[in-house]
Amino acid sequence: MATTTNYSWTTPDDTDLVKDGAAAIRTLGSSADTTVKALNPGTTAGDIDYYTTSTAKARVGIGTAGQVLQVNSGATAPEWATPSSGGMTLISTTTLSGTTTALNSIPSTYKHLQIIVRNPDSNNNPVYMKIRMNSDGTASRHKDVLAYGLQNDLAFNDNAIDFAFNFNTTTTEGFGIMNIYDYTNTTTFKVGDFISVVNDTTDATQIDTRRSHFAYNQIGAISSLLFVANVGSFTAGTVELYGVK
Repeated sequence: MATTTNYSWTTPDDTDLVKDGAAAIRTLGSSADTTVKALNPGTTAGDIDYYTTSTAKARVGIGTAGQVLQVNSGATAPEWATPSSGGMTLISTTTLSGTTTALNSIPSTYKHLQIIVRNPDSNNNPVYMKIRMNSDGTASRHKDVLAYGLQNDLAFNDNAIDFAFNFNTTTTEGFGIMNIYDYTNTTTFKVGDFISVVNDTTDATQIDTRRSHFAYNQIGAISSLLFVANVGSFTAGTVELYGVK
């Protein structure tokens, strides 16, 4: 019996005497049906077909909400997977209170840290908010520099980063954001940047701002942060700590 070139369907030879035409057509039709189904293996809305060989196909079923399509570990087929990097995870939310507020036991499973301070307030004017890496109050280990131009030969001359100035004790509309990069490495100084905006001490219609770079001249990983009121105490405000993949 003859066969077709691509899929080897059985057909009568030119010289065959076909005695049962219906059976021959049924055999050919069954072969075609099987092949066409193999070329279109999807069964559910959202299925994706892919080739497993040069002629054979398979299906990968639709994934779940938020998943992305990627190549499997063997580099042989597509698969759906939940993204494992590139996002931010809220580690903790802490209320500012007292003369100092600590964020301890920061996990070491992220690439960078981001800190957001919302609506800080205090019981004293003026109040400056300082931040100490690893709660380290040793003199001459912190330095922040206003973010403009090139500045050289700067000494580490403080025991904390000056994060925000002149809180107005009658309002709580301040905001600040800080990034600490590569915080778990143990071979280089720790560096980052921040910006803060708070109501002026004496006039709630005005603002005081800071936009700075900073460095902490120790090579140990950052595992804690200490928020310090230079005078008085914090009476309101929250600190959100995020881990960045």
